[in-house]
Amino acid sequence: MRAYRQAAREYGAVEVGAGVATANSVQLTQMLFDGLVDSLAVARGHMLHGAMAEKARALSRAGRILVGLQEGLDFERGGELAKNLSDLYSYVNRRLLHVNARNDLEILEELHGLMSDLRGAWRTLEGHQGHRYAEPAAA
Repeated sequence: MRAYRQAAREYGAVEVGAGVATANSVQLTQMLFDGLVDSLAVARGHMLHGAMAEKARALSRAGRILVGLQEGLDFERGGELAKNLSDLYSYVNRRLLHVNARNDLEILEELHGLMSDLRGAWRTLEGHQGHRYAEPAAA
């Protein structure tokens, strides 16, 4: 949970603090995905307006959230799903480096779509708390 809480701080929204204190791991993961998807959208806006330093900060924030998500995976309980998520997070992080270096809007939009889809999948878990496949291990 420590890695998740650290990544949640990267999310940066003031109202998240109270939510993190009371969130279960699925809710916390959802908050991190909200921050991740938001960071990707912010980076896109900065790219379109030529604000490269701000773009780099937004992409860096997205990368830190991804690292937190990856570090929070429970490989013992999550098995192959946790490994697949880890591989996906690594892939996205590599592609973020490409986006930052090349200002590749097409790849950024692809990543935004992937992470938005994954965020939606985590949202479906809200009502299925008994199915905790790739949640973080308790601290």
